[in-house]
Amino acid sequence: MPAAGRTGEQAHRGWRRSPRTWLDRPEVQPSRARRVSARTPEAVPSRLCTAKNAPKLTALRHNAAVALTIDTEVHPPKILLIRGRAELDVVEGIPDEYLETSGTYQMTPDQRVEWEAEVRSLYDGMVRIVVTPTWAKLIDFETTLPSAVEELARQRDERQRS
Repeated sequence: MPAAGRTGEQAHRGWRRSPRTWLDRPEVQPSRARRVSARTPEAVPSRLCTAKNAPKLTALRHNAAVALTIDTEVHPPKILLIRGRAELDVVEGIPDEYLETSGTYQMTPDQRVEWEAEVRSLYDGMVRIVVTPTWAKLIDFETTLPSAVEELARQRDERQRS
């Protein structure tokens, strides 16, 4: 739980100054993550790739405002919330980052070779979605909580003091 008297923003600033980025931790699912500098998380673009005929592209061309959530699968969860703007970049062939991040799934070497051959035979190109964050927040359930939970904890503390 957050330290007494420490606001979410103060904890967030503390995370930003940490020497090791949160996304470097092994429990973070990297399929949607790109390294984010501990000092300027809102300045580093995240890249995602999709099929050139994906329905989401129509929506993104109409409205480029996006929100991403990157989280862990351990307890307590760590959640990175990002809001930003998406830019679409049509790429011939398969982007290297798509193959690299997809390589984090558990596959045997033979499965990996088969999977990559299938991907290369299926796609003649992809669309890279580059998200440039305009806002970011870390919720780690140790030093920061969702604002609604922070409010409930404050109310509980006030009731207990009464």
